Order: sequence, then structure tokens, then C-alpha cells
Amino acid sequence: MVFVASTKYPGAVNTSNGGSAIEQLPEGLYELLKTERLMTNLSKFPQLRPHFGSVEDEESADVLSRHVADAVRKSLAAAEPTERVGLANKLLQELRDADRIAPGPTQLRSLHRPDTVKRRNLRRPTTPLSDSALLTNSKDDPNLAAELRTEIESADTVDLLCAFVRWTGLRLLQPALEQLKERGARLRVITTTYMGATERRAIDELVTRYGAEVKISYETQATRLHAKAWLFRRNSGFDTAYVGSSNLSQAALLDGLEWNVRLSSIGTPALLNKFEITFDSYWAQRAFQSYDPERDGEKLDAALERNGGRRTSAPDALTGLEVQPFLHQEEMLEDLEAERLKGFNHNLVVAATGTGKTVIAALDYKRLHEAAGRDLKLLFVAHRQEILKQAMRTYRDVMQDGAFGELYVGAHKPEEWKHIFASVQSLSSLGIEQLKPDFFDVVVIDEFHHAMAPTYRRLLDHLRPQQLLGLTATPERGDGVDVAKQFFDGRTASELRLWDALDADLLVPFHYFGVSDDVDLSQLEWKRGNYDAGQLNNLYTGNDARAAKVIRELRDKVTSTDQMRAIGFCVSVQHAHYMAEVFNRAGIASVAVD
Repeated sequence: MVFVASTKYPGAVNTSNGGSAIEQLPEGLYELLKTERLMTNLSKFPQLRPHFGSVEDEESADVLSRHVADAVRKSLAAAEPTERVGLANKLLQELRDADRIAPGPTQLRSLHRPDTVKRRNLRRPTTPLSDSALLTNSKDDPNLAAELRTEIESADTVDLLCAFVRWTGLRLLQPALEQLKERGARLRVITTTYMGATERRAIDELVTRYGAEVKISYETQATRLHAKAWLFRRNSGFDTAYVGSSNLSQAALLDGLEWNVRLSSIGTPALLNKFEITFDSYWAQRAFQSYDPERDGEKLDAALERNGGRRTSAPDALTGLEVQPFLHQEEMLEDLEAERLKGFNHNLVVAATGTGKTVIAALDYKRLHEAAGRDLKLLFVAHRQEILKQAMRTYRDVMQDGAFGELYVGAHKPEEWKHIFASVQSLSSLGIEQLKPDFFDVVVIDEFHHAMAPTYRRLLDHLRPQQLLGLTATPERGDGVDVAKQFFDGRTASELRLWDALDADLLVPFHYFGVSDDVDLSQLEWKRGNYDAGQLNNLYTGNDARAAKVIRELRDKVTSTDQMRAIGFCVSVQHAHYMAEVFNRAGIASVAVD
């Protein structure tokens, strides 16, 4: 693909000795248009092998016009000022363009009704509307805050995409934003609760004082928006944009070491077009939720506090914190509702560990409870006491009831039998047959991939709840049994697998390094789908050469072994204790856990 060519080649070396100049091009990649002059110069250096590529039809107009524009610019610069308009008109005549340039030359700088001129401050940005520029907040550059004010004053719509918004930054733009609202111009803002840096006061002012439409990402597990960009659309067609490092804060707009590129629809039309399309696509995404100070103020405060921020408005003492689903959890809840509308009351949810399966189950129960208009008897089943205690705390937070639920595990025995968090072992000891099949309205089975075990089968075969919800991160079983097919007619109500959760930045991202350890496993016996455990233990435990390689590779890959938190998986208890000793001898504090 070939793009621009200049009559003076970038990187060219002039080898003239007083005669005609010969320009040798250094070896490398180019996008120069093939011209007579280029070919003449290349013929002087036969040791260089040029490679040419064709220009695509859809790009040839841009490529040729840039070459012609460069030649025209140089010719006009060399001509006397009084001759420049005449030269330009001669070229237009050759191009059969009847739009001749008037003497001067002069430019149309603005177009307004007389009464509008009196009302509006018609200051212009320092950078012409047609030009691009790099602003670095240096003493020789235009002040970014001042430039933004003048851009806002002449814009018909303003779009801001910003990781965080602060009151000190908003205050710098106050007069221009007030004029924008008076003109009835549209102001859209997309921001986040990233690091708790956004201030609620600034967001509230944008909406109530300046009439802005604001959308916020409340995600606290992951932050996907780091962009800082302004788009100023003008009905005249002279749109401009700023893309760079400055958030809406005083330091970023005035004296911070910030870099921002100014774009224009005249000089960089493709970039402006992509900006507009991309911003509009973000605006339509559900991840960014419309903000209303009265409706969503407490929600914003809570999200900012979770991310390390603080409240910047007076809290409402009567409003309690309500558990709100993340976007992916909201979508999974909607999937469940859709399945029930189809008549399916037994449903399986597959969600990667760490994405909040229990929160989804608790929020789902709350919605069922509210829809029914009465209390629903609940049974939540898991196989460990720690899981049950954690689940009960989650339900209590969601239901905003500190007394919600009773444990039925170990020494804990329920009394009211309304909302039971029970281990499958305790239910088996009780004798599940003692409960009426329809005793519970809602039954939730955690780690549903265990459902083929006899204890779970007896439970599922006996109970007949109005709603059955299975939760699992790993529906695949080693024996090949498909639990979705066995219990849910092959359906999965909603699914968020590990790879999708990672792709959506919902879980901690990781880098995977495969390191060869030179251990020969070819002589080990293969039993029941795995290597013989005893032989593996003998091969790895006491293998000092391999252990030294582990330490060496770890130090090569990890920033600091003193600060890391890590888990090492071993082939046996003995191997775990051996590796802990190896790590401790290397100065890396370790303990064996089995």
C-alpha cells in the first residue's frame, strides 16, 4: 500500500557536489508515490532494491491529492504573495473547477445573525479550526483550559469521554458551560468511578447546573475506560476534538505535564469520523448507565467509596446501601427471567469463579420474593460450612436483613425453617424424605456439577420447589456426564465462562509462561486418567535441580518475590513440604498447606 509522496523525501541524503542534486534514501520502509524524480534518484544507486506496491482504487484519490497538495504548497510558497491567487486559479482551471478564488485571499470566519453576535462571545481557539496541534501545557503552548473554553463557546454539541471528573476542573470551564446551556446545546459526558477519583459534586453540577446528559460505569472489579477526549461538533462542519492524557481536573487542564492532540474534521476527517462513531457506540452500551442525582446519587457515592474515594455530597441518613448487580450479573438475571417467561422453572447458571454466582442467586431470590408479594421459603445447599456462612451473609446484604437465614451444618440447627443454608451432609443425616416435596419455594444448589453424587440425587429427586437454581463454574465432569442434559433438558439459562470473564476484565488478568523443566515422564505409569501419584512424588520430591530452576524462573518473571502472594501446586503432600523448604532456603517466605 502506498501513501504520500513529497518532492523532498523524508530522510533523504543530499549527495550533490555543486551539480544537480542526487538524493539517496536510507534503507527502510516507505510510502512514497512513484514519480520520475524518484526513479531518477533510485537509478543512481543500483545496490538498493526498491519494492513497489499498487495503490488501491479507493485510496488513490487521497494519495494523489496529497502529492499534488505538497507540490502546490511549495510552488505557492516560492511565488510572490501577489501572484499566489492567480497560480491557484490556474490550477483550478486545469482541474475544471469553476469555483475561482477571490482576490486577497480572504476567509469566511463566522456566520451569525446580528442579534446572536451581540449575545455570544465569538472568541476563536488559538489553533485554527482546520488545523491539528499538540498541546503539552508548556509555557509556549496555548493553555488547555482556555482552549477548551473557546471551543465550547462556538460548539453546537459537546461530547466528553473522561476516566474521572473533578470539581476543580469543571470550575475552570464554568462560563463556557453556562453559555452552552443557555443556547440549548447538547452536552454528553461518559465517565467512571475509577479509583474513586470522580467527585459526585462535579457530576451533580454537570446535570443540574449545566444540563448535561451523564452516563457512568460503576464497575469496581475492572475499569475499561481510560480515555480522555473532547469532541466539539459544529453545524458549520468545522468539528474539532482533543484526545490525550488530561482528565477534567485543575492540574490536568492548567499545569500538569499532559499531552493532548487537537484534531479537526478538515485536517483529519477520518479520525473525527471514528471518534464520533466510537463515542456514540459507547453511549449506547449498557455498561454506561444514565445518571440522575436524585435517583442515583447514593449509588454513585457507594461505588466511589468502594474504589477508594470519598463522599463529596451530604449523605442521606435515611437511605441504606443497596446491593446493586454489576452489568454482567444484571444480564444473567435477565437471562433467568427470560427462561422463566418461557415456562422453565428449573435453571442452570454457569459463571466463572469470582464473577459472583452467589450474588446472582441472592438478587434472583429477592426479585422472586418481590414479584410474589410474600415470603418465599428458601433452601441453599452447599458442601462446606464456610461456603454456607458466606452465602448467608450475601443474602443478608441483598435482603437488607441482618437476621435473614439459618444454618443447618455441623452444630448449627435451624428453628424457624424459613430460609435454610444447609450442607448436603446435614440434609442426608436428617433424612430428606421427612420434608414435604413442596416445602421450599426456592431451592439453590451450589457447585451443581456434584449433582450426580447419590446424596445430591436423593435431594433433587425428592424436592419439588417452584424454582430450582443450579450454580456452577465448571459444568464439565471427568466422567463425561452432562449435568445440564441430565437435569435441565440440555439448557443453560445463562453462561459466563472463565475465558469470557477474563476477556471482559471481570477477573484478574494473567500472563502464562510455559517453562520446560527437563523432567522425563515417559517411564511413569498411567492409571485411571492420571500418572501414578507415588511415582510422581518420587520424581519431583528431592529434585534439587528442578527446584533451583523454579526459583530462577520465578525471579526472572516476577517483579518482586518479597512482595508477591502466590500459590504453588504440587504433586503430593511430601512434595509440597519439600518445595516450601526450598523456597524458604532461597529467602522466599513459604508454608506448606495440605
